[in-house]
Amino acid sequence: MSLKKATAIILLILLIDQVSKIYIKTHFMLGEEIRVFDWFRILFVENEGMAWGAKIPGTYGKLILTLFRIVAIGGIGYWLWDSIKRKSSRILIFCIAFIFAGALGNIIDSVFYGLIFNDSHRQVATLFPEAGGYGTLFHGKVVDMLYFPLYNGTLPEWIPIWGGQYFTFFDPVFNVADSAISVGVVLLLIFNKKAFPKK
Repeated sequence: MSLKKATAIILLILLIDQVSKIYIKTHFMLGEEIRVFDWFRILFVENEGMAWGAKIPGTYGKLILTLFRIVAIGGIGYWLWDSIKRKSSRILIFCIAFIFAGALGNIIDSVFYGLIFNDSHRQVATLFPEAGGYGTLFHGKVVDMLYFPLYNGTLPEWIPIWGGQYFTFFDPVFNVADSAISVGVVLLLIFNKKAFPKK
């Protein structure tokens, strides 16, 4: 796969990701939800940290996380460029492009959203508000909105540890960028032999 095709894939994912996030941010209040189906909802949440809302504690935790993400995206970008240069398998380049696009999509939120949006608590945020954003450079929150609660209910009593407790599957709320990363990683695992053929 050529660099031009890989770039087109990245730009398309980034466009879908950022358009969906900007739309949600400028049309929903934090916590607002639209039920599309019982098993699929649009639910606006913001993620200050890593996957599943995990955070690095401390004053500089968010800054450290954002800088780490920028370094990681540099490494993924080099991996993509090197794979194209070496004429690696199409599936490998395709997967790296998905992972790169997803990581870059969430980095855009972390780096810039604190500057370009105001707060979403009890109000719909404004893009480029006159009074300034809710945060500073590198301190933005990642916008998530895709929620698939495929099962909601109380688990049977006979299940060890969790029996009798209320349970939701699948509980995390995510976005297009997260989906792209997941698709890239899963395809790499499934097509491992094609992605990394033995010479």
